[in-house]
Amino acid sequence: MTPSRNIGRLLEIMAALRTPETGCPWDLQQNFATIAPYTLEEAYEVADAIARNDLADLKDELGDLLLQVVFHARMAQEQDTFAFGDVVEAITTKLIRRHPHVFGDKHARDPQAVKGLWEDIKAQEKREKAARGGEAGPRGALAGVPVALPALTRALKLQAKASQVGFDWNDPRAVLRKIREEADEIEDALDNDPQNAAGEIGDLLFAAVNLARHLHADPETLLRRTNAKFERRFAAIEQALAARGKQPQESNLAEMDALWNEAKAKEE
Repeated sequence: MTPSRNIGRLLEIMAALRTPETGCPWDLQQNFATIAPYTLEEAYEVADAIARNDLADLKDELGDLLLQVVFHARMAQEQDTFAFGDVVEAITTKLIRRHPHVFGDKHARDPQAVKGLWEDIKAQEKREKAARGGEAGPRGALAGVPVALPALTRALKLQAKASQVGFDWNDPRAVLRKIREEADEIEDALDNDPQNAAGEIGDLLFAAVNLARHLHADPETLLRRTNAKFERRFAAIEQALAARGKQPQESNLAEMDALWNEAKAKEE
């Protein structure tokens, strides 16, 4: 089959893969639940390509993510609920509705004003959905944050929603004091209640996410960068040890810590 730039060909290929008897046995066995983990994985791989600034890989990963959309749409079409065209129509309708400053008569002078418009329109959509009986689950101020989100991202969104109704600090230094308070509680638990010390770590992480939010930073992105930095510096330790004819397990913490500081100094 000849490759094509046409989305129609991709839809045809997906249909062929899902055709009983002549299709792919693995693809035919899948359902929404079994494909969902792959959808999340592909989204992470898109984010990874962006973090590495690898645009060639980003092109491929976006294709993999698009396949996930096509796959879900095909399974829905087989159940006569919706098809790929309905997905496209839904998102184009939403984009036009949520950008009245571009496609309508509203005005937004800066990104912050655009965000305000966006939130107002989303809130209106939510009220209309609830009125139609289409709103499932909790309906409080924190409703609408998917449980399946990465924990750091979900914490960020929960905090942002709480902030919208006034439950928030105005000064990032107040959040920093909360972080110190949580760290003190961990130390106290280690001294007096070691079995429950781990439970306090969640509170510390939640407070750290809150500080990132107050600094207008995404905690997931920050942690990814720190992970990459750790990998880079640890690789430098391994290389330095290899030059000495050693492996990490043949070294000790003092030697590796000194090499870590050397790698850190070189980066700075």
